[in-house]
Amino acid sequence: MNILLIGSGGREHALAWKLASSEKCKNLYCAPGNAGIAEVAECVEIGVEDIDALVSFVKDNDINFVVVGPEASLVAGIVNPIQELGIPVFGPTKEASILEGSKGFMKDLCQKYDIPTAQYGRFKDLEKAKEFIYELGAPIVIKADGLAAGKGVIIAETIAEAENAAKEMLSGDSFGHAGAEIVVEEFMDGEEMSFFALSDGENFVPLTSAQDHKRVFDGDKGPNTGGMGAYSPAHFATDELEKKIIDRIIRPTVEGMKADSIPFAGVLYAGLMIVDGEPKLIEYNARFGDPETQPLLMRLENDLVDLLMASATGNMQDFDGKISFSDDVTLCVVMAAEGYPASYEKGMEIKNTNALHGDKNVRLFHAGTLRDNSGALVNSGGRVLNIVGRGATTEEAQTIAYEAIAKIDWPEGFYRSDIGWRAIKAQKEKAA
Repeated sequence: MNILLIGSGGREHALAWKLASSEKCKNLYCAPGNAGIAEVAECVEIGVEDIDALVSFVKDNDINFVVVGPEASLVAGIVNPIQELGIPVFGPTKEASILEGSKGFMKDLCQKYDIPTAQYGRFKDLEKAKEFIYELGAPIVIKADGLAAGKGVIIAETIAEAENAAKEMLSGDSFGHAGAEIVVEEFMDGEEMSFFALSDGENFVPLTSAQDHKRVFDGDKGPNTGGMGAYSPAHFATDELEKKIIDRIIRPTVEGMKADSIPFAGVLYAGLMIVDGEPKLIEYNARFGDPETQPLLMRLENDLVDLLMASATGNMQDFDGKISFSDDVTLCVVMAAEGYPASYEKGMEIKNTNALHGDKNVRLFHAGTLRDNSGALVNSGGRVLNIVGRGATTEEAQTIAYEAIAKIDWPEGFYRSDIGWRAIKAQKEKAA
């Protein structure tokens, strides 16, 4: 098959690597791609939201299958016109993408179908939002309703901080149109977990779990980011817990979306809080997570083309009980540009990445990278490189990842030094 992958981040490099390894992949194109993706695919200069140009490329290049990476493309509606061409495309329609495109919609779906989540309110009016903030008390969570590149969530420690966050979002100062409506919800105290499942709109199959690290600094300090690292599987993921997640959250979501005539086909990425052993839904993403996809795909033993095609063509039931993941732990560390998630410089040279090649337990994925006119590798974004280590335990995977990072020469880059810390702490306590 000729396959087009849409996107340019670390998630897409991981997808490209796995798609290119399939015997069913004849030619792989990526729009727009990055310096790392260019090593396994032909990159084409088309933006992820340029629907007309993407559709034209599909028609003009005999594309047999399209895989959509980023949420911006999905919410913009890339899937619908490709489906109209009769070409299989992995990802939800514009209508179903509202599951990620509107946090308020997602919360209303939870309420309608009795999916466990935090108490919440939806607001366009600041004064009404303030009343609800006072009612719930602090700490409290303020969210922009729309897409905000993974950064539209403020965990306010005080009432004053919450009011200010609500004011800045509703005024458009913080997240523009994404904050025209906000969701205010109770703060849940527990341990976060990501869980993934593939759906074709009617049937679904569970994949596996991961744990992301959203805060920018060690010890989960500082502002939220798009993700500074992740590992898979989550250290507390048991068969019993996963059954609760599937029965109480994934299944009613798939069935509810179908009942509401907006069937969801694609990957359901459930961001969860585990409170006293019970899963509650924080949010849904309508695409693979970043950086969770990188460790997840390093553990996946199935052909990714087969899996994604089954989702796109209504054949997910063929994989019921047939998805296989390695028992190893994989751990991804994000290298970011100094200053991220605030302002940062672009065009800074990164050297010695070739030193990571050749080790089967290490994989380097590019995120915000490109080659400059001289051919040097430079950063083009805030999250720049993803280094994944594989080991028998979280601690071993962590050691391998950080030993690999030490070989990279990029003085302007930084990273958290404690990815996987919760798992390692828990495993040491258990051993003691």
